[in-house]
Amino acid sequence: MTTRIDRRFAALKAEGRAALVTFTMAGDPDYDTALAIAKALPKAGADVIELGMPFTDPMADGPAIQAAGLRALAAGQNMIKTLKLVREFRVSDNDTPIVLMGYYNPIYIYGVEKFLTDAIAAGVDGLIVVDLPPEEDEELCLPALKAGLNFIRLATPTTDDKRLPAVLNNTSGFVYYVSITGITGAAAPDATKVSAAVDRIKRHTKLPVAVGFGVRSAEQARAIAENADGVVVGSAIVDVLRGSLDKSGKAGSGTVKAVTDLVSALAEGVKSARRVPAK
Repeated sequence: MTTRIDRRFAALKAEGRAALVTFTMAGDPDYDTALAIAKALPKAGADVIELGMPFTDPMADGPAIQAAGLRALAAGQNMIKTLKLVREFRVSDNDTPIVLMGYYNPIYIYGVEKFLTDAIAAGVDGLIVVDLPPEEDEELCLPALKAGLNFIRLATPTTDDKRLPAVLNNTSGFVYYVSITGITGAAAPDATKVSAAVDRIKRHTKLPVAVGFGVRSAEQARAIAENADGVVVGSAIVDVLRGSLDKSGKAGSGTVKAVTDLVSALAEGVKSARRVPAK
């Protein structure tokens, strides 16, 4: 069964370009603004949308995304509202893939079976759950795959050839390569090292490889897009959103535009990449 994610990456491959994958936190800084941003992202150039599921203990996230999650939680965001946001997005967009990204705890509390049923009904296409290793696939990964969701796994610079097959097993949709060690938004990726890592992963899988962590500018996005199948940008978008808020942390008239202006620039960077022919 093909998903929106499969179809989108296949279409972009046919076009000869990489995907721009954008991350925003569901409910940041409030539900209505987050929905307006999500709806505006595809027109701005986002090919795949990652929505963060707010959680109180986001151990792999840097300060920007941690703060975004706390803003969302303070505004009353929860899993019910996150799935509602996806449903409302789907009213006007049935094509753009949506991936929910975050931690297992909120899904576990919601109830795995109920979550999978409700996520599919809402229009979710895939999951990235950063704290569930392959050894725990029976918890969520295998039920998600059986239900028809892509389960996207992270590979890192420390994922060696011995570990990589375990990471890739049961992975679908795409592989998310974390270009730097450490938390999100902490450093800039080295395009040469990333290129070598993408090539290495591709020797083990036919899945698209998207690269994230540390990409902040159109130029960096272009450099990554020359070799990877997708470029993921999160912290830079979240930072721009935060910078548009007023002193009390509320969205202003320019909040949505601040995000879409950056996404448009990133999309231009991705589209301008000189692609390395597939081996």
